[in-house]
Amino acid sequence: QVQLVESGGGSVQSGGSLKLSCAASRYIYSSCMAWFRQAPGKEREGVAAIDSDGSTSYADSVKGRFTISQDNAKNTLYLQMNSLKPEDTAMYYCAARDSANYRPQRPLNEYEYNYWGQGTQVTVSS
Repeated sequence: QVQLVESGGGSVQSGGSLKLSCAASRYIYSSCMAWFRQAPGKEREGVAAIDSDGSTSYADSVKGRFTISQDNAKNTLYLQMNSLKPEDTAMYYCAARDSANYRPQRPLNEYEYNYWGQGTQVTVSS
């Protein structure tokens, strides 16, 4: 079992920045992790993902504004969010695939991941 705990959410004005963190209770064997978000009344969507070789994927809506990174020594995933917009308001979830040698075919698809955190709220006001 793996526990994922997100932190760093909050309320900011449009144009501001936040950095989310996701602490895993232990090493993730595949090192494949991602951030998802879900706004009220909308489906959960993939925001950013990072693979075992460090390759990254981003949703078109956040490219150039968000950066995903991980510190394997600390078992921690990060999401740096800059130039935030009101439409970025959502609950943000950390996800992980804890399977050795796993390479996701669709990194921003929620079905690629088998562990999820409880989420951290991000609210961006105009």
